[in-house]
Amino acid sequence: MGLPHVDPERRDLVRRKARRDALVASVSLIAFVAVAVVLIARSPGWPTVQDLFFNGEAFKKSFPAVLSAFWLNVRIFLVAEPCILILALIVALTRGSTAPILFPLRAVATLYTDIFRGIPTILLVLLLGFGVPALNSDFITNEPLVWGTVALILSYGAYVSEVFRAGIESVHPSQRAAARSLGLSNTQTSRYVVLPQAIRRVIPPLLNDFISLQKDTALVSVIGPIEALRQAQIDSSFTFNFTPYVVAACLFIALTVPMTRFADYLNRRAANQRGHS
Repeated sequence: MGLPHVDPERRDLVRRKARRDALVASVSLIAFVAVAVVLIARSPGWPTVQDLFFNGEAFKKSFPAVLSAFWLNVRIFLVAEPCILILALIVALTRGSTAPILFPLRAVATLYTDIFRGIPTILLVLLLGFGVPALNSDFITNEPLVWGTVALILSYGAYVSEVFRAGIESVHPSQRAAARSLGLSNTQTSRYVVLPQAIRRVIPPLLNDFISLQKDTALVSVIGPIEALRQAQIDSSFTFNFTPYVVAACLFIALTVPMTRFADYLNRRAANQRGHS
């Protein structure tokens, strides 16, 4: 069967409307930006703000040091992300189990989720970053960077576990019943039937969580490690200029915006797939 015939006039009308909408959107954006620039530039305090936050010379001087420190944020993210995924998946599977013998583990998983979702991430960083080294144990590292990363893993692991659990529970019970009727065990059903569907459904919200994680790596600075935010603070304290903060903000934006657009793309694709199913 061939493709249905599309009226050329209708096709041309749709194209003209799309071009007109794009033109109107572009003009509207340009006008908005122009008005915003004029209003800001005519503000009495703009010269002071420009010198303190958008100083070109200060930007060039602070950029290399802040960029070098920013790689620590990236390394924290790359270490924390897989650990969060593993921890969250284990917690989600534990909370979803129904075996009576696993009740103690379910209770621990539930308690973990309730506690670490209730503690602000920055407070958890402070508690672990200063509290654990104070033990002076020979068997526990005193490195603040380690405990700052652990705090991020514990905090985000609690949130991501709920994302995984929602994805698992969204799989229709008939999928489990069909798998069991084919002779698959509970473990095989979860591994080959439920989890692939659940993970595919939760990828967009997981990306949103990891975008937030990339920004929250800056929280580690409160316990000492010199990452992008801390380096910006150091540079600003020497120059009495806040442009290094803008440098750090630009670096975070350069990393998170592509991730945000990719998450939006996955959300749209998932919506289109649901619409065609």
